[in-house]
Amino acid sequence: MKFPRPTTAILALLPLLNGAAAGADFRHGQPAPGDRPAAAYVPELRGLVRPGADNLREVVDHFTQDRDALLRYHSVPGSDLTLRRLDEFHRAWQSAVEALPYPPLTPGARLDWHLLRRHVAHQMELQERAAARNREMAELIPFAGAIAALQETRRALHPVAHAAAAGELARMAEQIKELRGRLERPESSRPPRAVALRAALRTTELAGVLRNWFDHYNSYDPQFGWWMRAPHQAAAAALEGHARFLREKMLGQKEGEEEPIVGDPIGAEGLRSDLVNEMIPYSPDELIAAAEKELAWCEAEWRKVARDLGLGEDWKAALERIKRDHVAPGEQPALIAGQAYEAIAFVTSRDLLTVPPHAIDTFRMNMMSPERQKIAPFFLGGETIQVSFPTDTMDHAGKLDSLRANNRHFCRATVHHELIPGHHLQGWHLSRFQPHRQLFSTPFWIEGWALWWEFLLWDLGFPRTPEERGGMLFWRTHRCARILFSLNFHLGRWTPAQCIDFLVERVGHDRHTATGEVRRSFNGSYSPLYQVAYMMGAIQLRALHAELVKSGRMPAKDFHDRILRGGPIPIELVRAHLTGTPLPRDHRASWRFLDVNP
Repeated sequence: MKFPRPTTAILALLPLLNGAAAGADFRHGQPAPGDRPAAAYVPELRGLVRPGADNLREVVDHFTQDRDALLRYHSVPGSDLTLRRLDEFHRAWQSAVEALPYPPLTPGARLDWHLLRRHVAHQMELQERAAARNREMAELIPFAGAIAALQETRRALHPVAHAAAAGELARMAEQIKELRGRLERPESSRPPRAVALRAALRTTELAGVLRNWFDHYNSYDPQFGWWMRAPHQAAAAALEGHARFLREKMLGQKEGEEEPIVGDPIGAEGLRSDLVNEMIPYSPDELIAAAEKELAWCEAEWRKVARDLGLGEDWKAALERIKRDHVAPGEQPALIAGQAYEAIAFVTSRDLLTVPPHAIDTFRMNMMSPERQKIAPFFLGGETIQVSFPTDTMDHAGKLDSLRANNRHFCRATVHHELIPGHHLQGWHLSRFQPHRQLFSTPFWIEGWALWWEFLLWDLGFPRTPEERGGMLFWRTHRCARILFSLNFHLGRWTPAQCIDFLVERVGHDRHTATGEVRRSFNGSYSPLYQVAYMMGAIQLRALHAELVKSGRMPAKDFHDRILRGGPIPIELVRAHLTGTPLPRDHRASWRFLDVNP
């Protein structure tokens, strides 16, 4: 796709905004950043490839640093110039990567070659998606080009033309007033809610860009404040009012209320593109069928738990009993600490993987705020485990909800997911082994690894009682449900309300935790396949474990250690890494991991 240059109106505005004295002489013959060929940013890659090296770290690092610097410079979200320059940059890198001699590369270097080529291609697809979404919301943000022009001419080091810029700000306020009048007319058609939410978010971002532009000159340039303070104040107020108007009138969000769960479905074609990027050779419907199969297994195990608790096959009654088993206020930190060290002892005593003492001794704990618990009612992890539990500022109902959501057995089932052998141990390795591969980080590796340990610990007898089995089953059922509700949402089959109902009925969530989960999934910054990645990444690792460990080809400790040290890459490439397979140049995802009987 060819990305547009800034519109004719914006191009006509640039000489005025640049100022009469904005000649090119101060560049001493150097082109403006937006005019220099992007290919000039790409080094000679052959000189960065070390003969016989097991990776392309220098190549990947160079790309990462150059791309990040470009993003810091072109900092206006979604502007035509930003998208065009990124597209040119990625196309130049794509050509350079394709031109690298492939046969001399080692198996590890070939992995990096495929990873970088895949990453660049997907970034270009995401840019096309961003450009299409810009077009969908263009009518709701007609001021976007003018704000971009102000900031981008500043970034290009041109002086500002005070009168022209002040006039543009004044027009901006009038433009927003006129747009609001049109949208409020009874006969006016309402934009789709996803587009309205996207426009509200972009308006807030652009208001920040305008503030940054204003603060750069204000107080330093005596004329600037005289011309700009009043029109900037009016424009800033208009932008704030426009974002509020979109939320209140287009989304129905009243002041003080939680943001409505809207989301932004990417459709079947978007899912196809993202699955190709993740090297998953299955369609969304095939993944949905696999999730239903896993969910059926969970439901059968739930009936066993209910019977063992003397409740017949009433799994919801069993789940209710588990939710009521929580510690007293003030005792949650000690419970979590004990469960963390219990899990560490379990995996190290069985020699399942290497756990460095440094990783054991450096994880930390924080208590989560009541506000954060509205979005994440359960705890989160990494090097710092963020513990969710009632505070004395919550109302009575909120306290009871938090106690139920953070009972002993739900916690025991996931402390190891967040700390060791899960996310904290992953993070420890990511900063020390193949750190350049963090560019390619995928939730199928990040979340799949942590959930794989829930699979393995279940098989090894980590849950000792029916309640502990129920605690693990709640989360395993939840991971199946994530695949079902997220894919059905992005395919346009389910609404957010249907997703919430599904979590309540089929998983046993309380309604407030189901609502928080769906809000976190669709209104947050998660990629469309993020919720799919937990279970599917774990299933991939389960299949790989059967192929290499259960078959006797590799000890479990080597299997897990080598995964951690190989970096956060698609599991199909983890498989190539563990087996030492030298990938052909034309390799495409083909591993049918769902066909493996573990």
